[in-house]
Amino acid sequence: MVNTLKRVLVKRPDEGFAVEDYERWHYTGALDLSEAQREHDAFTEIMRRQGVEVLYHPEPQPHHADSIFTYDPAIITDEGAIIFQMGKKLRRGEEKPMERRLKELDIPIHYRIHGNATVEGGDTLWLDEETMALGQGFRTNKEGLTQMKEALTSIGVEVIPVGLPYFYGPEACLHLMSLISFADHDLAVIYSPLFPVPFWKLLKERGVELIDVSEAEFNKMGTNILALGPRNIVMLDCTPEVQARLEEAGCQVHAYEGVEISLKTEGGPTCLTRPILRT
Repeated sequence: MVNTLKRVLVKRPDEGFAVEDYERWHYTGALDLSEAQREHDAFTEIMRRQGVEVLYHPEPQPHHADSIFTYDPAIITDEGAIIFQMGKKLRRGEEKPMERRLKELDIPIHYRIHGNATVEGGDTLWLDEETMALGQGFRTNKEGLTQMKEALTSIGVEVIPVGLPYFYGPEACLHLMSLISFADHDLAVIYSPLFPVPFWKLLKERGVELIDVSEAEFNKMGTNILALGPRNIVMLDCTPEVQARLEEAGCQVHAYEGVEISLKTEGGPTCLTRPILRT
């Protein structure tokens, strides 16, 4: 999650993003497409300035406003991509365009989640190169866990299930990575009131320092940060308390404005990216 990011796949907001029925998508307000594109361009420029190769996912997806969140339809392993099936019904169908784009980039397909299984990228959290935590909530189901174990155990990766709380129910977006992001191998931000106790204990046993985010800043996605490298992170510009604590911990912070692309749509900097290659 924190090794130096070299290549990343993003989707620039287009007409499919600026939906009029924003409440149906569980967004908090009407979307301004031109402003969203400006914010997204500034966000990707931060990554370019840090030496990241930014690749685009240009295929139009007119009925998939959430497709700008490229983290969720697939994940990349050393053996190739695992293509997911989305738990959010409105997002089903994003998988095929993502698979086509990854094939264009010469990334082989290692596994496809199938049948009644659902998995979303926001529930996948690498603890190290041989261990993945997998959220179990409304987006990733029990059959998804079974298939992820099948896909990953075969390549030497242990999968640890992490139960998620009900929170605001099936329609809200609550992934495992809504509650935690890594800034370094031994440093993470979390929202402890919703955090599963067994997983908290596991992280402590692994020597991870945990920075707790306040409720106010959790509501502004203070737990959603993107590591460009160890202690080199991108985050929203509206969570000054957690930003200060990360800087005190030695992090270099790059803040972006994300009213349209993040705050209204429940998707932070991690959600907006599909890392393709880290060192």
